[in-house]
Order: sequence, then C-alpha cells, then structure tokens
Amino acid sequence: MNAAFPPDVIEFWGAARHRFDRLGGPEFALLAEQDRALRTQAAAALADLGADELDVRADEDQLLAGALLCRASGAVALPWPVVEDLLRVGERRLTLVDLGHPRVDHGDLAGEWIGADLDGTSHLLATGSPRPAKLGPFLVPATVGARQPDIPADDVARHLVLGVWRLLGGLEAALAEVVEHVGARTQFGKTLGEFQTVRFAIADATVSLRGLEELAKYTTWRLLSASDAERQVDAIALRLAGADAAVAVLRTCHQLLGAVGFCDEHDVSVFDRHLQPLIRLPESAERLAQRLVPAVRTGAFATLFS
Repeated sequence: MNAAFPPDVIEFWGAARHRFDRLGGPEFALLAEQDRALRTQAAAALADLGADELDVRADEDQLLAGALLCRASGAVALPWPVVEDLLRVGERRLTLVDLGHPRVDHGDLAGEWIGADLDGTSHLLATGSPRPAKLGPFLVPATVGARQPDIPADDVARHLVLGVWRLLGGLEAALAEVVEHVGARTQFGKTLGEFQTVRFAIADATVSLRGLEELAKYTTWRLLSASDAERQVDAIALRLAGADAAVAVLRTCHQLLGAVGFCDEHDVSVFDRHLQPLIRLPESAERLAQRLVPAVRTGAFATLFS
C-alpha cells in the first residue's frame, strides 16, 4: 500500500477545500438548517468541482479523489449528501439504512432514493417531511417501497468507507477549533493549552484521528485489492473505528470548550449535530461489532499475524 495520495488528487482536494470555504464553512451549514433552500449553493459548489463526473467505482485515482472530496465536505459540514451522490444507482441516490426504521439524511431533497442495508438488500424509499432535530438536522423519516435488485457488496463497502472520510474531515475541523480555543483562552495567568492535562487530552485526540486516517487509507486500498467478503469486513471495521473515534474526540472537544461548545451557533456544535447520522447510522456501534464476530472466528480479518 502506498500511503501517499497522487499529486493530482491532492490538487483536487485543495480546490474542493477552497470552493467549500467560499460558502462560509460551518456558518453556512447553520444557515442551511434554518433555510433548507440554501443547500442548492452546496450543489452548485460540487458542480463547479466536477463532482458529478467522478466515478468512484472506476479506478483508484477517482476513488481517492472521492474520498478526499468527502473529507473536504466534512471539514465544513457541507449540507449535502455527497457520499450518496457519488454512489448513485442510475439517477437514484444510494443510502445505507436500517430497513426496519429507515431515516435518510437530506431525504427531503428532490429525486429518488434507494435504501440498502449492510447485506445489500435494497428498496425504493419514500421520504417524509423534515422534522426539526438536534441530532442530525437534515434527517428525514422514510418508508420502504418496492424491492430492488441487491446492491453489490462492493458498493456497500464503498459507501461505508467514504462516509468515514467525511466523518474524519468533520472531526479534524472540530479539533482544530478546540486547539485554537485552548491556545487563546487564558486562566490563572497562562493559556489553557499550557496545562499538562489539556495537552494530554489534545494529544490523545490527535493520535486517535491520525490512526483513523491511516486505517481509512488502508481500507480504501483494500477496496481495490481484497475479495468481496474481505472488503465488507474491512469497511464495517473502519466504520466501527470511526464511530468510536468520533465519540472520544467530540467528548474531548466539549470538555475543553465547556458550555460554549453546546451552543447551537458554535462551530463544534454544528459539526457534532451534522456528524451524528454518520456515527449512529445505518447501525449502532454495538450492532456493527456483532457483525464482525463471525469474521473474527473465520479469520477474515487481514492482520500482521497469520
């Protein structure tokens, strides 16, 4: 595995970050919560980048470009279903759901949706009306419609992996906000960042995110080199690791910010709310872990040891 991204993919990532920053970052996401029509500006930004021409199923470079596009969108809490657009089935967005209790992030947008569970069983989804919610401000309830052909395991794995790249981008941006805060806020004559306990907390969160980044790189590479069964196991393991890292990092962010981090207007609060669907859906961490038990028994995990 080559852990370095190709130069053209890095250049595309930089262009995406610049274009998304022009929208206004988390402040734009907060405005979109209040006026959902503003999301058309996010769609326009993606169109400017040529995101609709990316085929993350085609080859390694396009998959990596899609991964970093998702990372850049997470870094500004872009109010748009980027992963679901990248993995369209025909003209329909593909989302991963719990078919027993389906909810769709940005499900109120125009267009049809296909919902699949982690086994690839898929149905058309009829989405309902938006409901105000603190956790996942754009989550929309859905009802299961006509059965559709099963989604390939490869697509399910790609959806899980690209979702973690978006999650990583949001967590990195949230932690950066906290690092800036503890570097500027003073207490007892010195900045918060000079206290050893604060430094340890920041270091732990940083190590957690760097570990998640390396695991995301490895799992993305495995999408191109492993068997279907191995890709599925790797992708679920990555999503579980992402959920665990998110809980730990967001807890650190809120602890170091104090009450201000829970104010709706604060950037970390915006990131927290918008990342909740990626942390909690399509299945809880507990159910994801249960799915991995058979793989542990059969040795489907690729590790350093035989």
